[in-house]
Amino acid sequence: MTTGSLGYTVFRDKRRIAAGSLADAAIAFQQAMLADPNASVLIFDNLTGDTRDVDVRGTAADIRVRYPLPAASTADMTAGTANDAAHDADAPPKSRGRPKLGVIAREVTLLPRHWDWLAEQRGGASVALRKLIDEARRANVERDTQRRAQERAYSFMSTMAGDLPHFEEASRALFAHDLDALEARIVEWPEDVRTHLMRLTSTEDLVSATP
Repeated sequence: MTTGSLGYTVFRDKRRIAAGSLADAAIAFQQAMLADPNASVLIFDNLTGDTRDVDVRGTAADIRVRYPLPAASTADMTAGTANDAAHDADAPPKSRGRPKLGVIAREVTLLPRHWDWLAEQRGGASVALRKLIDEARRANVERDTQRRAQERAYSFMSTMAGDLPHFEEASRALFAHDLDALEARIVEWPEDVRTHLMRLTSTEDLVSATP
């Protein structure tokens, strides 16, 4: 798994020493601390840029049991889709009524004119609200994904580079989405910190992770 992919990255001081699953990261963390108990070793979540605490008691096998990979593999998902389709074919026709799609009922406060407009929409207020939210998510996905990339990059750089030169200028360039200026401001930073930071500014893996 590459540094910029979703997963975890481990730094010892300012050097990247491992990347992969949470179990991989935890084992690398354990090994680094055994080699030098005074070392500064941090695990970063590549989705958020935040640090992650782990329990590294026991052997590497113990750690892998403690932090297993997600159970649903691609093959499992494919098989599950086929099974679901077969089940649906044999199932009786669904009755009309409230959809059983994990719908959560919560209070919504609107002005009278909003309720009046919703009441006129085909399918009722709930259907109209869901459509409006889905349309807004699609319309704003690029902006929202860029914001998430900026936030995770800033979280990482605050931890790893808060004491490095030109941090404030680099932060302003990050949130201005001026990546050329950002690269220019961090040129003096340790190579692994620079490389990981710039990968976190990319939105490619965030787009693929968006439900």
